[in-house]
Amino acid sequence: MTGELKRRHGPAIAALGGGHGLSAILRGLKLYTDDLTAIVTVADDGGGSGVLREDLGMPPPGDIRSCMEALADTESLMQRLLAYRFPDGRLAGQAFGNLLLAALDGISDSFDQAVARMSEVLAITGRILPVTNANVQLEAIFDNGSSVRGESKIFAAKKAQNCRIHHVRLLPEHAPALPEALDAIHRADVILLGPGSLYTSVIPNLLVDGVAEAIADSAAMKIYICNIMTQDGETEGMTAQDHVAALLEHGGPGLVKLCLCNSDPVGPELLERYSAEDAEPMRVDRREMELLGAEVVYRPLLDRSCGYARHSGAKVARAVLDLYEQRADTKVF
Repeated sequence: MTGELKRRHGPAIAALGGGHGLSAILRGLKLYTDDLTAIVTVADDGGGSGVLREDLGMPPPGDIRSCMEALADTESLMQRLLAYRFPDGRLAGQAFGNLLLAALDGISDSFDQAVARMSEVLAITGRILPVTNANVQLEAIFDNGSSVRGESKIFAAKKAQNCRIHHVRLLPEHAPALPEALDAIHRADVILLGPGSLYTSVIPNLLVDGVAEAIADSAAMKIYICNIMTQDGETEGMTAQDHVAALLEHGGPGLVKLCLCNSDPVGPELLERYSAEDAEPMRVDRREMELLGAEVVYRPLLDRSCGYARHSGAKVARAVLDLYEQRADTKVF
């Protein structure tokens, strides 16, 4: 069966997350289905996105832009254009794609409308939706009771506290989900969480009103794509089952049925580099995961071309589609 046939007959997929992890898997998934919806966190407040958020009062455009790069049909040229960062002057470090989305936001009635208009301009495959139009901030509360507000400040605060993140929350609380995002979840055949930063990319989506409930109520195949490594300043010392437990603690039961884990070995040079950053390969205990209601599935997922321990979008997409094709008829998810 050709890639084009698979795209026309592909399952409806809703992928929730943010950052590099979400954009990476979108590049692979778009080869297999046109019915693809990326639901993106808007809690970022660092870098160029943070500047535009502070100056213009708009939601952060960075993660949305990364997804646009991944799903644009003219990906090679468009990716270079959207990712281009001005080297000098007042715009130094700012990505052109962020500015384009900011301009569209200025002439649109809402942020999601600006995202939709930019999607039309770029002729993207599928849809990209902010999880909410609300101007939310992320707050982390640590095991010692201290807290910090602002997604970009969590790394330094955690390193200074030298303890685990107990939980995160959105401020203001009860931000309403974009109705189109809930609709995409309700009609999805496959719901993906991750890969990406657990507390700052994946979990923030679950804290928006209605999102976790919509996932729990869905009969879709629900997959958590587990990170290959732990993350310095966020998940040091955590296992795969700790990640799933955190998802359930923040969003409630019924969110994860399958935990997709990497089986590719990480080379010694990469291990040494990550070890210097207090990061290590994700440890997985099948029995502990089953007690959380999730089945562990191993597949080779490592991108060996990028020089980092990151997911290959193509490998993840193939693994997801294989799992769906194997289990769709039986509904054994």
